[in-house]
Amino acid sequence: MNILIVGAGLYGAVLARALAEKGHHIHIIEQRDHIAGNCFDEINKYGIRVHRYGPHIFHTANEFVIDYVKRFADWHAYRHQVRAILADGTLVPLPVNRETLRHVPKERVIDIFFRPYTLKMWGVPLEELDPSILARVPIDPDAPDDYFPKDPFVGFPIGGYTAFVEEILRHPNITIALQTLYRRGVEEAFDYCFNAMPIDAFFEFDLGRLPYRSIKFHTIDVPVARLLTHPVVNFTDDGPMTRVTEWKNFPGHGAVTAWTSLTFEEPCADHENAFERYYPVKDRDGENRALYKRYHARVPARMRFIGRTGLYAYLDMHQAISSALALADEFHHK
Repeated sequence: MNILIVGAGLYGAVLARALAEKGHHIHIIEQRDHIAGNCFDEINKYGIRVHRYGPHIFHTANEFVIDYVKRFADWHAYRHQVRAILADGTLVPLPVNRETLRHVPKERVIDIFFRPYTLKMWGVPLEELDPSILARVPIDPDAPDDYFPKDPFVGFPIGGYTAFVEEILRHPNITIALQTLYRRGVEEAFDYCFNAMPIDAFFEFDLGRLPYRSIKFHTIDVPVARLLTHPVVNFTDDGPMTRVTEWKNFPGHGAVTAWTSLTFEEPCADHENAFERYYPVKDRDGENRALYKRYHARVPARMRFIGRTGLYAYLDMHQAISSALALADEFHHK
């Protein structure tokens, strides 16, 4: 079959490769000027690898996914340790563990770590969010100093995510057109379409917009060897930034000693950032999900929506890969 995929992010790339290997011919259109979606990375002028859309740390316990990603890249092994900075400058581990609780009483954990972060990240008080969001960050005195303790595979592709996705897309049955917007009806020239664009945008928002949180990234270059003890430090204050990443502290992200590059993250509503959509808003009452379902019920017969904005769901990279591979098998055997 001749298949159109809208979007050259990780989900679209994995789906394209899987379908191409099954004999289908795939054409991908991508509105950005690069592949790899939000995991796109590049080397800056100081020789430091920077992730343009915030830090992406690959982690999984799924052996099938581990075998898959090893097909297309060798990997830097890594264990992710995060610090939060308190009002007095003390750095403590996150998630909260025994060492954190030496500096912050347990009854103050919510107010110091979660309440200000939630307000900045989601733009609403903690009480207005779906409880499952808070449940993702447990408080466990016995927790190890490891952000992904249950995932045996954590790391970065040697050569970067962009090269990793480029290798996935390297197949004679795949063609790609960058800086190409979806135009209504373009799918009519194909047997089927997998669409990663925002589902509400496809329907021209006629039922209303699905809200997202966005991030403004502020990157600075500093003429010193290193500033932070850890790659990622979260802020606990009531200022606009949620965290900072010092890129060269990740393995394989730069060995230069004269400069370092840091990116500060400032959450905002998507309409405050040119409708760059990063995080679907999971409201307590489920109104946003209900609106998504109303859009989904109208999807054309020869089209299926995929990816974070097509499904209106938060997807980690390993989840995007496993979902795309399952979808390719399901589609091919229909």
